[in-house]
Amino acid sequence: MAMTAPFMRAYTELLVKTCHRRGAFAMGGMAAVIPNRRQPEVTAAAFEKVRADKTREAHDGFDGSWVAHPDLVPTCREVFDSVLGDKPNQVDKQRPEVSVTADQLLDVQSADGQVTEAGLRLNLYVAVAYTAVWLSGNGAVAIHNLMEDAATAEISRSQVWQQIRNKSILADTGNTVTRELVERVLGEETERLRTEFGDEAFHRYYQPASELIADICLSDDYTDFLTTPAYELVG
Repeated sequence: MAMTAPFMRAYTELLVKTCHRRGAFAMGGMAAVIPNRRQPEVTAAAFEKVRADKTREAHDGFDGSWVAHPDLVPTCREVFDSVLGDKPNQVDKQRPEVSVTADQLLDVQSADGQVTEAGLRLNLYVAVAYTAVWLSGNGAVAIHNLMEDAATAEISRSQVWQQIRNKSILADTGNTVTRELVERVLGEETERLRTEFGDEAFHRYYQPASELIADICLSDDYTDFLTTPAYELVG
């Protein structure tokens, strides 16, 4: 569902209307999917998703967009050129028909999906994996054929923190998300990363990253931004 979820559609359409009313360009979001030259099926799926995403943006009135991998630039350019033609932008597309309320922007319940242990594991894996790469000096990294940056790690660890606070019930296991469950799953996913990246990288980056994610996910108070405490580990 992603960007076509009702509350996300409300946000993107309001974004175009707001920017164009002010004479500013409305830029589309990053297509996080990336091609994998070793896996043709992954590459084909990436191109299909990017084309669909950019087609939606161009027809909604966005003036441009961005992608996570240079191989996807031609697809993005082709889609926008087909809509804009010789025009440099679509600022004249004012979208007067768009009327968005606060309730629409906050309608998270309309999105598909459930809280699951699989999702909890993925959140913890990605949060640790990204933070480890960040500690090594890189700001973006490909994880599971998606280009991830700090925003992904922020979302991942924030969801875990919120699920603990709300005692969320996991749809696939029936278990309640508790500190103890998160500690166990985090330990298992951290060990998985050790087997994937080896002891040297693990001890230098992944173990400190795991300890940091544990601290901020299990903290009573919500940490404003994960890289703030992460900077203390750089050096």
